[in-house]
Amino acid sequence: MIIPVLDPHFRPFIAFLEQFERDVAALPEERRNRIALSVSHGGRREVYAYPAFCDGEDDARNCFLAERLAKTLLWTYGGHRLGVYGSRAVYQYLKERYCAEGARAFDADFMQTIYEQPFAVEELKEEPKRSAVSLRVGGCLKGCRIGFDAGGSDRKVSAVIDGKAVYSEEVVWHPKTAEDPRYHYQEILSALKTAASKMPRVDAIGVSSAGVYVDNKIMAASLFLKVDREKYGDYVKNMYLNAAKELGAPVTVANDGDVTALAGSMELGEGRVLGIAMGTSEAAGYINAEGGLNGWLSELAFVPVDLDPEAMRDEWSGDTGVGCKYFSQDAVIKLAEAGGLRFGEGLSPAEKLKTVQSLAEGGDPLAERVFEDIGVYLGYTLPFYARFYDMKHVLLLGRVTSGRGGTLLLESCKRVLKEEFPAFDAPHLSLPDEKSRRVGQSIAAASLPEDR
Repeated sequence: MIIPVLDPHFRPFIAFLEQFERDVAALPEERRNRIALSVSHGGRREVYAYPAFCDGEDDARNCFLAERLAKTLLWTYGGHRLGVYGSRAVYQYLKERYCAEGARAFDADFMQTIYEQPFAVEELKEEPKRSAVSLRVGGCLKGCRIGFDAGGSDRKVSAVIDGKAVYSEEVVWHPKTAEDPRYHYQEILSALKTAASKMPRVDAIGVSSAGVYVDNKIMAASLFLKVDREKYGDYVKNMYLNAAKELGAPVTVANDGDVTALAGSMELGEGRVLGIAMGTSEAAGYINAEGGLNGWLSELAFVPVDLDPEAMRDEWSGDTGVGCKYFSQDAVIKLAEAGGLRFGEGLSPAEKLKTVQSLAEGGDPLAERVFEDIGVYLGYTLPFYARFYDMKHVLLLGRVTSGRGGTLLLESCKRVLKEEFPAFDAPHLSLPDEKSRRVGQSIAAASLPEDR
């Protein structure tokens, strides 16, 4: 195994999973089991089936793996019903974990909040079957459009006329520390009005934003982390709809990860694209082989990456070893500090990232090692993601992938894939050019609304 130098206790999920499968395969057939986990919402159901130990054979490992896989399915696919087939021990364990008093209470509450349905863990008597959907999205660029990209550190907006950006701007803002949502609304409205002033009219508005969106309503978003949702719930939920109403144009809102993948798919002219943006957190999105969306959450920030019990804890979900601490500016800071770097007083996380990036540009060995170690993380994580995504292309975006650090990250990832997973049909990995990284997402966002 290739060990991240600055994080020697890293235990990649894929290594545990492959060893588990080898151990089960070594048993006599009568001592093997088949477990299927499913997540569902409405008419859509996604299923992950795998070989396992029979109940009573090794319940501890069975239950541990099932819990980590259930967490992965929920945040990859989304759903408010978690089904368990093949093991009563696993069913009882997950039912205890995913309840109001359980260790995964955050996850259960999040899912029932965004889908507005009670969360339930169900024991299934028959092995579940997949029921999938594919939704066409984006690629519409006729007329005068606004594309808005709401990032955690800056907001980008583009005025787009018949597919060509005639104006683009980036403005630093601080949405995650603002308690009054009127701050968010005025910043969003200001960006939209600025873009509108550069065109003769506004035909449509497309928004790329971190979070979960249903019918263009904000169901959950880290941008409003400090906002009292009980007090401002409806105001926050309808924010993009109300801003668009002021401009008199229809709006389509999509998760920024999906728009990342859409931007790449539009440029490549094909599907099977997974976009991973490493910035304030980890954002991801996926365009399928048909060029559409599967209706998945793809919130890989909360998908387990590292099974080390002492791994860094995510402040929001309370879980350890999840993606937001491995593919983000937090990962850069964590590794740099582990290597002995001491940052100046009062620096923001974004400023700390810039410090490490500047050092890497100058050839500093510790700074270079930081990005190489993130590449190791990614090299072990992509084969795990491939269990759920049919990937031909992986686009790496976000501030963490800028400059020399991004190049080192990419090279390190490719090395791990080549040496540790020689049989893996690795997707094509790329770092879009700087213009695509900085503005391309807001232009893709502009293409979200259908042509009128």
